[in-house]
Amino acid sequence: MDHYKVLGVHRSATKSEIKEAFRRLAVQFHPDKHSQSSGQVRDSAALRFKQISEAYQILIDDRKRADYNIHRSTAQPRGGGGGGYAGSNYRYNNRSSSSSYDGGARRRNSSGVSMLEVAIRFMTTRAFLLNVAFAGCLLGGAKMIDGGGERMWKRWNSGKSFEEAMDSIEKAKSQQRRGLEDGD
Repeated sequence: MDHYKVLGVHRSATKSEIKEAFRRLAVQFHPDKHSQSSGQVRDSAALRFKQISEAYQILIDDRKRADYNIHRSTAQPRGGGGGGYAGSNYRYNNRSSSSSYDGGARRRNSSGVSMLEVAIRFMTTRAFLLNVAFAGCLLGGAKMIDGGGERMWKRWNSGKSFEEAMDSIEKAKSQQRRGLEDGD
């Protein structure tokens, strides 16, 4: 559901335009206004009122609106067979008259948010940072365990490398097998 279309405003609408559109539509679709209507009309108006209210709550709050714009432009699949995302419709703001690609420095998605800004906002979310910290702890722990095993081996088996010990174990196993074969 496109909240801008629900309220009938442009993506660059100001808060006062959003508020005005909400009030106009809320009066038109308020459930109390349709209390005497048929069940289908009443249900339709109630659903439309809920959509209008949700759209207003998101678009009137700057933080929710920015979050909605980012997620809407980068995460929602496009309709049709394109298989891409809504954010894949880029505009290239080349200042020169040539049609050469500018290396992505001015690459923007359809809502005008640069892809770098989207990446930075994503990488600074609490969930992302917690996941990175957890992965760092896991990798650090694995490195410590790996290094600790090697140190313990050297401590208890001085004079032998791990490879030498494995070779001697293989030799002992092969001698044991030969002894079993000779004994049968």
